[in-house]
Amino acid sequence: MTSKDLSETAFSITPHRILQPAGWAPPIGYANGVEAQGRTLFVGGQIGWNAQCKFEVHELAGQVRQALQNIVAILAEAGARPEHITNLTWYVLDRKAYSASLKEIGAAYRLVMGRHFPAMAVVEVSGLIEDEALVEIQATAVVPE
Repeated sequence: MTSKDLSETAFSITPHRILQPAGWAPPIGYANGVEAQGRTLFVGGQIGWNAQCKFEVHELAGQVRQALQNIVAILAEAGARPEHITNLTWYVLDRKAYSASLKEIGAAYRLVMGRHFPAMAVVEVSGLIEDEALVEIQATAVVPE
């Protein structure tokens, strides 16, 4: 499957080119690389609180959903949409809790992001600035010109 084929499949809806080396197994839920040209947007780390900086949920998948909704709201300020995201970096407090919640996290992700899977990394950290935060997600997006 070529990079062009991957960027046009049902599992990845993006105006960018997905980079997938020949012979590599297709990644599940993310892209190994993304090539993009256009206006670059950087979204600082978003956590699972609402627009009034209040936590409405205290479980990981719910906080993931809210953090992604926050990212989408910030992108909208620049006329961007989820499919313009080229990279996400997730910081989680507990990788075992993350792994145990993958089904719920996947559902929350698809609810907000659709079937767009940019390049991603997940990093376990010892703490986040806000005590109630279970996850922080940073995004980079490129809006084609």
